[in-house]
Amino acid sequence: MGEGSPLMPVPFCFNNSIKNFISPNTSTQSSTSGFRQKMIGNNFAMIIQIHYYGNHGVTVLLKNAFLGCPIVFIKRFDYNVNDYKLTVDVLKRHSNTDLFKTDFAMPKAPIYLVSSGDFRPAANETCWPTQAAMEKQLIEAITKFGRKVVRAHDYDPVRKHGFLASQREGLNVLAKIPAEAPVVVAESVWQYSHHVYPGLLLHKGPILTVGNWSPTWPGLVGLLNLNGCLLKAKREFSTLWSEDFTDNWFLSRLEKWLETGKVRHENKHVRPIAKLGISEKDRKLGCKLATALRKSKPIMGIFDEGCMGMYNAIIQDELLFPLGIFKERLSQSALFHDTMQVSDAEAQEVYDWLKDRGMTFHYGDDPVKDLTEEHVLIQCKMYVAAVRTAARYGCDLIGIQYQLGLTDVLPASDLVEGILNNADRPPVRDCSGNILFDGQPVVHFNEVDEGAALDALLNNRVATALKQPVETTLHDVRWGATDPTGTVDGFVWLLMISGAVPPAHLDGGWAGSHAMRQSPVFFKKGGATLAGTGRPGEIVWSRLCVVGNKLRLDIGRGRVVKLPEEETRRRAELANPEWPVVSAILDGMTRDQFMGRHPANHIQIVYANNAKDADRMLAVKAAMAEELGIEVFACGV
Repeated sequence: MGEGSPLMPVPFCFNNSIKNFISPNTSTQSSTSGFRQKMIGNNFAMIIQIHYYGNHGVTVLLKNAFLGCPIVFIKRFDYNVNDYKLTVDVLKRHSNTDLFKTDFAMPKAPIYLVSSGDFRPAANETCWPTQAAMEKQLIEAITKFGRKVVRAHDYDPVRKHGFLASQREGLNVLAKIPAEAPVVVAESVWQYSHHVYPGLLLHKGPILTVGNWSPTWPGLVGLLNLNGCLLKAKREFSTLWSEDFTDNWFLSRLEKWLETGKVRHENKHVRPIAKLGISEKDRKLGCKLATALRKSKPIMGIFDEGCMGMYNAIIQDELLFPLGIFKERLSQSALFHDTMQVSDAEAQEVYDWLKDRGMTFHYGDDPVKDLTEEHVLIQCKMYVAAVRTAARYGCDLIGIQYQLGLTDVLPASDLVEGILNNADRPPVRDCSGNILFDGQPVVHFNEVDEGAALDALLNNRVATALKQPVETTLHDVRWGATDPTGTVDGFVWLLMISGAVPPAHLDGGWAGSHAMRQSPVFFKKGGATLAGTGRPGEIVWSRLCVVGNKLRLDIGRGRVVKLPEEETRRRAELANPEWPVVSAILDGMTRDQFMGRHPANHIQIVYANNAKDADRMLAVKAAMAEELGIEVFACGV
C-alpha cells in the first residue's frame, strides 16, 4: 500500500456532549447543533469523513451543510493506534486562525487473527480441529471486551485446514492487514515460524502471540519458537497463554493488551551474573575453560542450516568468531549417500551392541505404521556415517536437521542422535581400524539448533573439567502442571526431545531405553525413537540464544523427579508416548515467570552427581560464558 493511500475511511458525526464518534444514523440534531454553535458560529457544518494514514497523514473533511464545500483543513495531528485517539488542530480555510482544537476518540480497530501451521499437509489437517477449538475460545475472550475479531485468512476446504502453510502465504496475508492494526497470532500446534515472522517484522501495529496450555499438540513449543524468532529480530511483541482462555490471569492481561498494545511479565527471578556471587576459584576455572575453548577452535558440523523455519536457532557466524568457534556446513544429501555406503555387517554390529545393552525394540509387521528391523538397521548405518563425517571434517559436535528433506529418503534420525550423545555407545572405526571419539559422546544438537549447540559445547567442557556426567541434550518445553496424585510437590514441567535422548539421562540407562516408531504423520520412512523415563537427579538447565545482535545465556537449577508410573504414562499419552519423558522442577520461578522470559522452544539440560556439584557447574559455566563475552543471567537462583 503506497504512502498517502487511506487504510480505512471512517464516516462519523461529532457528538459535542461525549466527545466521541457516533454513527451518522444515530446522531441527533441537538448534538450537531451544539457542535455548530460552539465551533463555527452560524455556519452549519459537520465532519463527514476521516481518512487516517498511520504516521503519514490525516485528512479531516468538514463540509458546509448547505453549500457542500470544504471549509477547514488540518494544521496538526497526533494519532495513537493503541489509545485510539486523534488530536487535531482545525484551521479556517486559507487562514492561520484556529477554528477549533479537540481530541477525537477513534473507532477501535478490529483485531486481526492469524495462525501459522506446519509445512506438511498431513500435520496441518490432523491438527486443525484442535486449532479451530482454540480459536473459538480465544475469539470469545476477545469479544467480551467489545472488540471485533477478523480472521485474516480463511479455512481452506480443499486442504482441510486454515493454517498459513508457507512463508509466501504468510507474507501475502499479513500485507493485506492494515499496517497499524493489532494482530493476534494464535497457536495450538507446532508451527514453522518463518510462515509469519517475516510479515510480522514488516507490520507496524501491536502483536500478541497466544498459545493454548495443552500437551496434546505442541502449541506451546510453537509459541515459544515464534517468540524466540521475534526476540532475535528485536521486534516488540507481547505473549500470553491459557488452558481455556477464561482464567483471570489471562483475561486481565488480554484486556491490558487490548487497551495499550503491550503486556509485560514479571521478571523478579532474573538477575545479572554479577549478583550471583561466584567464588574466585570457580571464576578462575571458568576463565581458564574459556581460554582453552578459544585456543582449540571448535567446529560445529551443520547438516543443512535452518530447520523448520527456526530463525532463532541460527547464530550469525560473526557472533561465533570472537569465541573461536566456526561452522562446517554439511549436506544431508551427503549424509544419505554416506549412509548407503555403510555395510550391512557394520550396521548389524551396532544393532547387536544395542540389544546386548538391553535396549527394547517395539516392532510390528506394517512398515507404514509400525517400527521394523529394517528401519533400525538403516538407522544404524546412519549412525556410523554420522560419526565418520564428524571425524572427517574435524567437527567437535554435529547437528542433523532431519525434519525436512532427509525424512523423504531415510528413516528418522532420532535413534542415531540419542546414541551419538551418549559416552557409552557402539564403537565406530575409521578405515584404519581406529575407534573414533573413543569413550566420548559425539555431541549432537537436535534440529540443528545452534543455540543448543553452543550450550552443549559449554556443558561438555565444564562437565569434563569437573568430572561430572558429560551427556547433555536439548528438550522441547512441552507443557507442565502440578502432580495430581500429590506425590511430588511443586510445578512439574514436561520436557520432551523430539524422539532422542542420551540413555545416560534415562532411568535404567540402555536397559531402560525403548525404540518406538516415530509418527507416520511426520515420518513416512519410519524409524525408531530413543525413549524412556528421565532418571531422577540434579540438573543445570540453560538456554543460549541471540537477542538483537548479542549472545545471551539464561541459566538456572532444577531437578528431574520421579512421578508415579500412572502419571508419567498419562503425560506421555497426552503428548507423544513414543518420545522420552522428563519430569522436571525448575527452581525459583513460577510457570508464568519462566514462560514470560524463556526465549526459545528448546531448553538444555545436563546432570550433576549431586546438588553441590550442580551448583558449582552452574557457577563455572556462567563464568566461562561471561569470559567469552556472552551476556549471562541467572534465573531462579
